[in-house]
Amino acid sequence: MNSDEKSFLSVGAFLLAAAALIFGFAAVLTSRGGSSSSVAVPAQVIDVTLSEFAIVPAMINIPADTPAELRITNTGSVVHNFEVPELKLSSGSIQPGATATLKVRAQPAGTPSASCTIAGHAQSGMTAMVMFGGDDHGAGVPADDGSGVTGGMTFEEMDAVMEARAKLFPAKTAGHGGERMTPKVLADGTKEFALTASVVDWEVEPGKIVKAWAYNGVVPGPEIKVDVGDKVRIVLQNDLPESTALHSHGVRVPNALDGVPPYTQDPIKPGASFVYEFTAVQAGVGMYHSHHNAQVQVPNGLAGAMIIGEQTIPAELVEMGFTKIDQTVNMVLDDAGTIGLALNGKSFPATEPYSMKVGEVMLVNYFNEGLQVHPMHLHQPTGWVIAKDGVPLLTPTPSDTVLVGPGERYTVVYKALDAGVWAWHCHILNHAEGPQGMFGMVTAVIIT
Repeated sequence: MNSDEKSFLSVGAFLLAAAALIFGFAAVLTSRGGSSSSVAVPAQVIDVTLSEFAIVPAMINIPADTPAELRITNTGSVVHNFEVPELKLSSGSIQPGATATLKVRAQPAGTPSASCTIAGHAQSGMTAMVMFGGDDHGAGVPADDGSGVTGGMTFEEMDAVMEARAKLFPAKTAGHGGERMTPKVLADGTKEFALTASVVDWEVEPGKIVKAWAYNGVVPGPEIKVDVGDKVRIVLQNDLPESTALHSHGVRVPNALDGVPPYTQDPIKPGASFVYEFTAVQAGVGMYHSHHNAQVQVPNGLAGAMIIGEQTIPAELVEMGFTKIDQTVNMVLDDAGTIGLALNGKSFPATEPYSMKVGEVMLVNYFNEGLQVHPMHLHQPTGWVIAKDGVPLLTPTPSDTVLVGPGERYTVVYKALDAGVWAWHCHILNHAEGPQGMFGMVTAVIIT
């Protein structure tokens, strides 16, 4: 056989093998209920949005045995992700305003779960379901396409929904947290505070009952107020389903009482108790919270204010007419866990309104026990920041929007200038208002 004949046979063998592969691939497709032409069918594109704290749509419908492409956009103000563990799908971190794409292979009928896996986000509501083989109605319509029709509503419908929700404020709910706790005074003058950590039903807003992790059954926990030089004794009883500890954040205590297992103490096991004893040696605005599985326990409600000493108005502001403090407000900010976006454990329209008369002064301590920064904005008077993390500023600073980071405390004084109902809210707008009206981190000051 000459070289030309060998070349011809080699080419022929290659063509036969290629044909066999093509027909074999077609046979595999047919055996799966498809055909060779199905290879060219484009994947269904479904839009999914992530925000604080929701995945929209909550039910992502994909026909069974059909590939899909999830176009995931983070419309929120912090990093989110999207994972479907059962399918081993993960978007990775998606920055605010960014979009990621996930390709989903054809799947049989089923309903795997999806969520944002960043600490506290799923517990706050960022969960969804992927339904293969369900009705594909509404399988990924964006909330707002720029046409002026939001969430499928006309502007008239949206206006009516927003007004109706606003008129619910202030809605009554069960439970009120953050009230000052009266200590038991021992024979040597020690002020003893008894705290019990437990899981309770907590009404965040009308009809919305969550499992809160609470001190003494309330969110936030009761305010602990002592004077400089006081001997303080905190007895913590753990009635939680897991171990815990108590950290006095921003408060000077001996290292052995810092409340950080396993470095300064063993964790307090369920059913056990622990005693924290120290002398209040330094004035300031602090807070107390769990420091054990904190990403769950604190956002779920285990936090409260701890104030040492008295707060006074700086001389510069006294000269400007801030003569005395007429009322003091502690405002604990939450944004995750079972509590979600809330002020003092409540979400609008169940947040607490505040009342002032023209000329009165309100001192506000902001405490951020959440996972995000919150720019707090009171519409009417300019606030003056007088202390940061309990330390008085050398010079008071004017600010109508105070940026409070996780773990930070700011002390601000406001003077009522004009009568009216003035909104007070976090200025990350998707923490406060949407097409359904105001929600989350919103309240009001009523000035007469």
